[in-house]
Amino acid sequence: MDSITAWFLLNQIKGLGYSRISSLLEYYGDVTSIFKQNSFPVQLRIPLAVQQELKNPNISTIEKDLRWLEKDNNHILCIDSDLYPPLLKQTDSPPPLLYITGNPHTLLQAQLAVVGSRNASVIGLRNTQAFCTDLAKNGLTITSGMALGVDGAAHKAALEAKGTTIAVMGTGLDNVYPPKHRDLAHQIAQTGALISEFPIGTKPNAYNFPRRNRIICGLSLGTLVIEASLKSGTLITARQTMEINRPVMAIPGSIHSPMVKGCHLLIKQGAKLIESAGEIMEELTPLAQSLSLQIKEKLAQVDKGDSINQPDDSEHQKVLGCINYDATSLDEIMLKSQFNAQEISSILLILELENKIKAMPGAHYIRI
Repeated sequence: MDSITAWFLLNQIKGLGYSRISSLLEYYGDVTSIFKQNSFPVQLRIPLAVQQELKNPNISTIEKDLRWLEKDNNHILCIDSDLYPPLLKQTDSPPPLLYITGNPHTLLQAQLAVVGSRNASVIGLRNTQAFCTDLAKNGLTITSGMALGVDGAAHKAALEAKGTTIAVMGTGLDNVYPPKHRDLAHQIAQTGALISEFPIGTKPNAYNFPRRNRIICGLSLGTLVIEASLKSGTLITARQTMEINRPVMAIPGSIHSPMVKGCHLLIKQGAKLIESAGEIMEELTPLAQSLSLQIKEKLAQVDKGDSINQPDDSEHQKVLGCINYDATSLDEIMLKSQFNAQEISSILLILELENKIKAMPGAHYIRI
């Protein structure tokens, strides 16, 4: 059994969460060894029903996953990978396996979670557009849940600003929810990423979406709440962000509007009152610099056998040679280097982390 098959099987078995999977990996060393056992030590506390599935795995349960992975632009990222997002891994219950459609390396970029009401007001949508446009132009990746209202507006604003956006889904990646956002999902996958912890074929389920929210805030340096009522599910994401000790920021509004009562409550509880995108950049810049150092360390650990291939130094130098000391567009860099969008994005990320180039608004780069 290869490691991809083993990971898909492990992710499908009910009764195995992050804690038990981590214990199994620590005890046996790698994922394929788990499926070679005839018995499991008592101290691992693996339920008998789960042990039976590990000893007699049903390959037919992962056929959809395997077929999905064969298609272009689809990837998986396992928690034992050096490229697993460090901020997400620091949380209490990171997903052991991530399904990705798009560019996996966007998960390593500095992200801001943007959340808010599904039934956003006109003012809420305007604020989403204005803030996310400025933030995307300043290099932050906008991460949200692709729901109606604020989520969808946040993704669209980042795309229109030629920035990067990540959508965390509460379904399998073969099921876009809401269906109205199918075109949006396709656009996001072209330059950013769609991600999910749920196996291919997973339908919309009310229980999945609060679980999805922990990934949104776990990937991000902090969370911006655009608009939320007192009963909004958005407050769950804000609370999860506070629990992992990352900043929550909220935009205030009229004391007469029920649509911002949740924002006002968060501010009373310690969230930062935000009036401009500049205040968010000021809040997150030190955290982004710390993340950059963590990513550099991770990339230094990556070996040639990792599931997501890293470009070699000659490719770095080739791309660096295509970038001028004045602003050079992404299209021009791709044309000169002859690399595709996925290859070029990973190389640009590494060059930026090595302080050899700087990202500029409008998908332009300058050499430092």
